[in-house]
Order: sequence, then structure tokens, then C-alpha cells
Amino acid sequence: MLNTQIEPTTHSIIVTEQLGKAVPTSEGTLHILSAVDLIIKPGESIAIVGESGSGKSTLLSLLAGLDTPSSGTVLINGRDITKLNEDGRAAMRNELVGFVFQSFQLLPGLTALENVMLPLELSGDDNAETAARALLDRVGLSHRLSHTPKQLSGGEQQRVALARAFVTRPAILFADEPTGNLDSKTGAHIIDLLFELNQEQHTTLILVTHDASLAARCQRTIRLDAGSLV
Repeated sequence: MLNTQIEPTTHSIIVTEQLGKAVPTSEGTLHILSAVDLIIKPGESIAIVGESGSGKSTLLSLLAGLDTPSSGTVLINGRDITKLNEDGRAAMRNELVGFVFQSFQLLPGLTALENVMLPLELSGDDNAETAARALLDRVGLSHRLSHTPKQLSGGEQQRVALARAFVTRPAILFADEPTGNLDSKTGAHIIDLLFELNQEQHTTLILVTHDASLAARCQRTIRLDAGSLV
């Protein structure tokens, strides 16, 4: 029986059943996640919260196909991604997923414009520059197109990362502590932008956060304690 208040339907974009992650250690097996059942609908905004070490980032990595589980399944659009090889999971991510990380993960040798264009160029989109310019303008960085990450503030780097994440119009956006390296005022601005873009594009938003104000903006909160849903 799935441990959730939302009934599984054909309209679910992510479904996990008995999802678990364990790793061997010198002291025995460490269970990072245990029997996680989730159902997430398209367009939902979900906050994953919990103490440090509770398994939040591991769950995010498993949902995004960045890591493979020890047990259980992850279905995205009805497809079991746990049965895909790394190439298959990468293709799924390219097609459906965007990411925003705490550490921005921008390529230091590329300008803001080039960083945002990159995912579109990799998919062969001839409209990459036009789309990237439009998103950078949307996040207030049209005057910073030719600047590299080291020439940008932390808040500006995260706005470039937001533009890059949304430029492919992903069905699902995963965000891991997106305001963790920012001061409270800058972080609040990033949160506003994140939810504005999310609502405009009807993206399913799944984020890990310690920020109570960020979690409160989401439609639903998932709390983990020692690797289990609370």
C-alpha cells in the first residue's frame, strides 16, 4: 500500500514504491533511505525537509536518476527509470529534467549567456541563443550576458542557474538547497523567481531545503527522519 494521501493515477509524474538506498560500511550496512512511497502529480511543488543526514539529497538524486536505489522503483511518466542504464537515465534527464544546485554548478569558462545556451545546444536547438537571452532578461540579467561566473555575485550566479534550468522548459525541476549559499534578502528574491518561473511553465518542482519560508511556499512538504517518511 502506498504511503501517501494522493491516490496513484495515470496523471502521476513520479511514483516511488518501497524505494531504498543502503551502502556497505566497515561497521555494517548503512540504510540511508528505507521503503519510501511517494506519488507526485504534474505541476505540484514539493519540499523535502528533515535534519542533516536524514536522506533528503539521496532521495532527490534517486528521483532524478542521478543515483540508483538498492531496492524499490522510481517511475517517471510511467517508466521505471531504475531499469535504465546510465545512458538511458541521462537521456531521460535531458528530455524531462532541470536542476538548480546550492553551488550553482556553472561552467567557469563560459559566459552567462553561454551557460544558459548550453543545454539547448546539446539537444541541437537552433533557437538556443534567442531562448537563453529571453530567460536571462526574465531573471534581470540582460546586462550581464557576457560576464563569466567569477564576475557575478552569488545571487547573479544563481539567477543564471535558474535561467539555465528553465530554458529547456523541463517537466520536472529538482532544486537542492537553492538558497543555501545566499544571504536572506538575495535568497528571498531567488525564491520569488523560482516560483514565478515554475508557475509560468507549469513545471513540477521538487526541492530540498532547510529554509522554512521556502518549504512553506510549496504545496506539499515531505519530511524525512533517518531515511524514512514521517
